[in-house]
Amino acid sequence: MKYDVIIIGTGLGGLLCGYTLSKHGYKVALFEQHHQLGGCLQVFQRNGYTFDTGMHYLGGLGEGEILHKLFTYFDILKDVELRKLDENRFEKITLGGKEYGYAMGYENFIEQLSQYFPKEREGIRNYIQEIQRIAHASPLYNLQEINQTTFIESDFIKKSVGSFIASFTDDPVLQNILAATNTLYAGYPDKTPVYVHALTLHSYISSAWRLVDGSHTIIESLAKSIENNGGVIYKNCKIEKIICNHTEAVSVLTKWGEQFEAKQFISNIHPANTVDLIESHLIRNAYRTRIQNMENTASNMTVYLGFKPNSVPYLNYNHYHFEGDSVWYAQDYKLPEWPKSFLYMMQAREGDGPFANSAQISSYLSFDEVKKWEHTTVGKRGEDYIEFKEGKAEKMIQLLQQHYPEIKENIAYYNISTPLTYRDYTGTKNGSLYGIQRDCNFPVQTLVSQRTKIPNLFLTGQNINSHGFLGVSIGSIITCAEFLGVNTIMNDIQKSSE
Repeated sequence: MKYDVIIIGTGLGGLLCGYTLSKHGYKVALFEQHHQLGGCLQVFQRNGYTFDTGMHYLGGLGEGEILHKLFTYFDILKDVELRKLDENRFEKITLGGKEYGYAMGYENFIEQLSQYFPKEREGIRNYIQEIQRIAHASPLYNLQEINQTTFIESDFIKKSVGSFIASFTDDPVLQNILAATNTLYAGYPDKTPVYVHALTLHSYISSAWRLVDGSHTIIESLAKSIENNGGVIYKNCKIEKIICNHTEAVSVLTKWGEQFEAKQFISNIHPANTVDLIESHLIRNAYRTRIQNMENTASNMTVYLGFKPNSVPYLNYNHYHFEGDSVWYAQDYKLPEWPKSFLYMMQAREGDGPFANSAQISSYLSFDEVKKWEHTTVGKRGEDYIEFKEGKAEKMIQLLQQHYPEIKENIAYYNISTPLTYRDYTGTKNGSLYGIQRDCNFPVQTLVSQRTKIPNLFLTGQNINSHGFLGVSIGSIITCAEFLGVNTIMNDIQKSSE
């Protein structure tokens, strides 16, 4: 059978492209290497506990906000249950032995943060106003067609987040607090473009939410819609090769030796992994080398915690902790000082009441620490790997216990993931959290287009434009605009929200 579009990978970008194109009558087929769909949206169950692996909380889901419009367009909203985080403190930040907080709503954010820094109120207000200006000027955020040249030349892609924040305050502590959620994009103060910081922060200050019972509800909603639209989803069907003739891609070859033909192709896997599937002369060495040598963001280690019943209070906020006096460079550590930071998040479950069922604590972990096991597979890495994980987990739990003394004695079960886990389940290079590292010093070189050197092969996912649910959603729209035209999709989004 020949499909209109074959989509490689069922991460969020692939599923959203599958939904959009099948909705418009395209005969689509999606291929997933694992038994479970979803990429970073995957969940897993152990000992009666359900854990999210990637999509932990979402911003901009309030009525009329950007993600609410997209959830409505993708017909997801009816299938998910949301729980709003604490409006007066949805982020708890601990730095230098002191505690700070982020509040929802711009005026509330200014008011709450000014209580910690009363002399900096004007600087905080000016900073927030500029965050809003960048967000509203961004074609990504406003669902407008992107002029690539204008985008690359804009200040918010050529200016670093560190210099941006420093332009509003000389207070080094406030500078750090304003950058405290850089874990959400694995940022560097002198490298990360300010638009990455601004769009991330803007969506969460607008409103921040947890998905009750996990992100799998999004996967199930999209998969059902795709199949209802006539699409086909193949699980346990890894693509080994994209086959081309002298002008374009013509088919894919699976690990089982089956060949599937299509008119058009979309890859939702990492661009470097995509070019690895292609032997054609259509991919020139210069392009291949550029894609394969792009720097990727850091990876991490996560300890998933299952609690004894009615033992650990549910926290309606996330906790960002930093050892020392800086929120930066936690991904660049020397072994004795690890972990330099952590992110602690509860998982929302139906019927939780005042107590939490489960949570997770994450910290950066270099791929170099697990490199000796890089040629192993899940469940077959050996006893020394298990000992390594256990030792790391113990350090993380000990650090967490300093803030929440009741934790350790109330852990009924825990599971551990490392960069290898993330690599093997999501297909990201070296377990990179957010794909390619954006660099304001080299904006052109670190932007990846949805178009490739093969005219009927396109890219989607977190490496196109931006990561996170919002970034990937917009990226999928930009990819699908190659088929449908951007105005068609924008009109559909507006109509769905009326």
